[in-house]
Amino acid sequence: MSEQVHNRLAMVRAERKVSRQRLAEAVGAHYQTIGYIERGQYNPSLALALRIAAHFELPVEALFALEPFRPLTDEVYGRKPAS
Repeated sequence: MSEQVHNRLAMVRAERKVSRQRLAEAVGAHYQTIGYIERGQYNPSLALALRIAAHFELPVEALFALEPFRPLTDEVYGRKPAS
């Protein structure tokens, strides 16, 4: 069984002004792989996820999760998810 791995990679890349090409070179991946990960078409290996997190100096959980991320505005402004 293959679970979907959710990610915030595109958002963090944009925030840090890092191109797919530059990130790919930094972590030893192909730039298209970065795009596939961002679109949820490919789950990164644990090693690749850890290299990406290390590149951005973030915990891996800030970038990748098994559950969908809450909208950032909810996290920032403390809104609770609807039940």
